[in-house]
Amino acid sequence: MELRARRKRRQMKYTVFDTPVVRPVLRGIALAFLKIMGFRVEGQTPDVPKYVAIVAPHTSNWDFVILLAMAFVLRVNARWFGKHTLFRWPFHGLFRWFGGVPIDRGKSVSVVSQYIQAFDAHERFVLALAPEGTRKKVVAWKKGFYHIAVGANAPVALVYLDYKRKAGGFGPLFSPTGDLDADMQTIKEFYAAVTAKYPDQAG
Repeated sequence: MELRARRKRRQMKYTVFDTPVVRPVLRGIALAFLKIMGFRVEGQTPDVPKYVAIVAPHTSNWDFVILLAMAFVLRVNARWFGKHTLFRWPFHGLFRWFGGVPIDRGKSVSVVSQYIQAFDAHERFVLALAPEGTRKKVVAWKKGFYHIAVGANAPVALVYLDYKRKAGGFGPLFSPTGDLDADMQTIKEFYAAVTAKYPDQAG
């Protein structure tokens, strides 16, 4: 049991975002890529050890590629969650290195509770997710990110990618009040000024 725990800690020690030698090389590539794409990075990473970073709007596969490059530039060690079956040999180590954290949807413990446990298990933890959940147009965002933030007592960072201005990065850091409807309205007002790659698909 102790050997398994030590192996897990070693697996989680580094991700691609903070691996020595690799990190500066990838940051240089990311800077060059963004310059070629004509995108500039705005804002600063939140000066807090834990937060939920929501990324919106999400209408294209390019969103992930550009935001990944911005994560390297801003030195954000972001984590994402995936179904536990993705983390099997031979790709389990690679997915963890790229910031993946396995979630077992078959457990009696809810998925949101597993997210909160991941926050509790780390001194520093950044969860990145797209509340739209898909590139297709949605009527309403999924509220899971909000419940995770409240349960983990973590703020929400509003991350955006504005194709009209060719800019992206961190907006304000938002602390949930517990009033879901009012807080979602505040978040909605921030993203109302952000233009997606395909505006007609934005949720």
